[in-house]
Amino acid sequence: MKKKISMANLIITIFLAIISLFALFPFYQTLMLSFSTVTDVSSGKLFLLPANFEWSSYTFLFLDGKVTRGLIISVIVTLTGTAVSLIVTTAGAYALSKKTLPGRNLIFNGIIFTMFFSGGLIPYFLTLQKLHLQNNMLVMILPLAVNTFYLILMKNFFNTISPSLEESAKIDGANDITILVRIIVPVSMPIIATMILFYAVDRWNEWWIPTLFIDDTKLYPLQLVLRNALTNLSQVIGNAAGSQLAAGTLNIYGDSVRSAMIVISAVPIILVYPFIQKYFAKGIMIGSIKG
Repeated sequence: MKKKISMANLIITIFLAIISLFALFPFYQTLMLSFSTVTDVSSGKLFLLPANFEWSSYTFLFLDGKVTRGLIISVIVTLTGTAVSLIVTTAGAYALSKKTLPGRNLIFNGIIFTMFFSGGLIPYFLTLQKLHLQNNMLVMILPLAVNTFYLILMKNFFNTISPSLEESAKIDGANDITILVRIIVPVSMPIIATMILFYAVDRWNEWWIPTLFIDDTKLYPLQLVLRNALTNLSQVIGNAAGSQLAAGTLNIYGDSVRSAMIVISAVPIILVYPFIQKYFAKGIMIGSIKG
């Protein structure tokens, strides 16, 4: 029986490993393509490794400083926005998880209402404009501070925590803020780590709000910089190739630059996942199933 179980586990492991390789190969191919030249592709040499690793596509993207500036803006917005969202969502979810909250059902139903209905794009734009958030980095942080779905996930997680923890703390004289910070948050790391990942990915990938409200190119986040570069890629490469600097030092072509854009935009947020992966599955399952 043990041999059969071991063989079954081996087959399952091999099958999952093969599926993982198929899933990871496009990412690997994109990474290799970003280091390749037009010669590698046209000659058919690019499969697992390019003939010669070329950094020209990355050099080209960072040449004028726009990508570097966009990267800094995105890091600031992601770190600040995730912190703000986590604080507001945690406080709101904790309050809504309390059955003693006056008007709890009315407040919760009003929050859910926002998931299905909104005022529309024009009222939204005019409201933020009246709040002087146009051409302001805060427009990428404050209007997106709370995601209703994430709030519900966290509320459901808090509902699973034993009330005896809070009762014992109140007997010792702790108030609600102390209970939240010193008791609830430490035992809620799975859902908190999940929220960090969700909000960080949302902030990092955000480009629509900056497109609407940011006119100053110095405030463009990375995604908007890369989107604009991708839209005008042929013209930009043509202009660069015609300059004395590019003609003498850079060997670039469209697909390589596009792949480099994908790598630059994806790798920083991918590096965050391993640090919170152990909490992720537990947090999302408890927050979504129990309530």
